[in-house]
Amino acid sequence: MIKRIYIDTSVFGGYFDKEFEKETKPFFNNILEKRIIVIVSDILELEIYRAPNYIQDYFESLPSKLIERIVLTDEVRELADKYIFENVVGRTSRADCQHIALATINKADVLVSWNFKHIVNLERIRGYNSINFREGYQMLEIRTPKEIFNYENDDK
Repeated sequence: MIKRIYIDTSVFGGYFDKEFEKETKPFFNNILEKRIIVIVSDILELEIYRAPNYIQDYFESLPSKLIERIVLTDEVRELADKYIFENVVGRTSRADCQHIALATINKADVLVSWNFKHIVNLERIRGYNSINFREGYQMLEIRTPKEIFNYENDDK
């Protein structure tokens, strides 16, 4: 069972986005009901506080007992830079790489994102994980909110 989920900023934005809200709202409801720990980094918090107020308000409404705060370290920066050096993504995606490295080094059960270009992308996931493996870190599960919980489906 998933116990610790690293969430990037796109998931908070997805809560209010017409394209993603159908899957994002039940995702957050499940987190609250199942008492799943949400891993929040200082990078995420910086990005959230640049977002519209309603996203900040939603973020701040999460119960503090469900939040584990982590910080950017030299080890995280070095791993993130390796992703860029190995061309998993370009230099403009440094924050995305830092999210991946933070989740990896802090042993998140899964990283959840709606960022299909730089994060939830099979080629990129393979790139991140090949570097993680080579550097002695765990492989990181990367998924969308839609894939995390078993939602009841009336179409069975």
